[in-house]
Amino acid sequence: MRIIFICGSAQPGKDGVGDYTRRLCGMLTTMGHQTRILTLCDNHSSLYINEIQEIEGNKIVVYRIPVSSSTKQRFIWSQNILNDFQPDWISLQFVPYSFNPKGLPFWLPSFLKKLKGNHKWQIMFHELWIGMDSGATFKSKCIGLLQKKIVLNILKNNNSIINTQTDLYQSKIQALGYNAQILPLFSNIIKSVDSNTRTVTDEFELRFCVFGGIHYGAPVAKFIDELKQVLSSSKEKRKLNFIFIGNCGVAIEEWKKVFLGNQVNFEITGFVTDSEISMLLSSCQYGISTTPYILNQKSGSLAAMFDHQLPVLCVARNWTVKGFNQERFLNLVNYQNIESINEFINRKFIASNENNLESVAIKFIKGLK
Repeated sequence: MRIIFICGSAQPGKDGVGDYTRRLCGMLTTMGHQTRILTLCDNHSSLYINEIQEIEGNKIVVYRIPVSSSTKQRFIWSQNILNDFQPDWISLQFVPYSFNPKGLPFWLPSFLKKLKGNHKWQIMFHELWIGMDSGATFKSKCIGLLQKKIVLNILKNNNSIINTQTDLYQSKIQALGYNAQILPLFSNIIKSVDSNTRTVTDEFELRFCVFGGIHYGAPVAKFIDELKQVLSSSKEKRKLNFIFIGNCGVAIEEWKKVFLGNQVNFEITGFVTDSEISMLLSSCQYGISTTPYILNQKSGSLAAMFDHQLPVLCVARNWTVKGFNQERFLNLVNYQNIESINEFINRKFIASNENNLESVAIKFIKGLK
C-alpha cells in the first residue's frame, strides 16, 4: 500500500505530530508499505526541500513546504508530489495550529478538496477545537466555533476514514454526524534495550517521574500532603523521590516550591536524549501525569510511561466538558483524595499492547481495508 501523510511540520524533536508521523511511517515501512511525509507549513524550513529522515533503521522521504509559501505555490508542489507518488491513501494528521499560527486554517478544507488523484482519505484528529471545556473563556469559545466550522468543512469535503485518540473527541465528532474510530497514541520515545531491566530498589525508595511539559493548576500541595500521610502510615518506610524529565515548562516552579517546603527529594534533568529518557523512566516505579484526566489519551508522555510499564497517577486541574463522562483507564488513576492515592500505590501495572507502536500500525492498516 502507498500512503502519504500530510502534517504541518516535521523537524525531528521539535514537532510532536511530526515525530508521531515519522515513527508510524517507519513501522509501516517495516511492514512492507511505501510511505511519504508531506509538510504543508514547515516552521523549520525556509525553502521547499525533500529529504531523507531516518527512524529506527528506516529511511522516510519527507517533502517540506515552508510556512512562508503562498497557498497557490503550496498547492502546485503538493499536487506534483501526489502525481509522482500516486498514493493509495492520503492520511491527514490534523492539528489546527499546525496549519495556522492562530489555529484558524480557513484555507485548508478547499485546498484538500482540490487535490486530484485516485487516492482515498484517512484523517487523524489529534486535536479538534478549543473552548469545549466548562470553564472556557468567551474568547476561547469564539475561536473554537470557527475551528469547529473548519473541521466540519474538512469532513464534508472528503469521504474519509476518521480516527482520533480520545473518547472525548470521538464523541464530539459523532455529534457532528460522523463516525470516528479510536486509534490509540503510541510513545514517541524509542524504548532503550537497556531499559528492559528496572534498576530501582523498591525496598528503600519510591521514585515518581514527571515527564514533559507540566500543565498548570495541578493541586500539588494537597497531593504531596496526602501522599506523605499515606507513606507515613505504611509499615514500609521508603524515601520519596521525584524526577522531572525533559523540558517541564514554567509550571515546574510550583512543584519545586511545594517540594522544598515539604522536604521532598527531587531531581530535574532538563533536556536528555531518548535513550536517557527511557533509562530514567525504567528507574521509576510510578508516573505522574498533569494532563487533565479526560485528555490523557492524547498525551505522548503518558504513552511513554505506559510503554515502560509504569502505573500513572493523574494530578491535574479539574477540566470537564458538559455532557461527557470519561470511563476509567486501565493503568491511570485520577487523583481526587487520599483514598485515590491508596488505590494507586497498591495498583500493579496491567500489561497491554494498546499503546504499542506495532499494534497501532496494524490497527491503522486494518482500518483502511
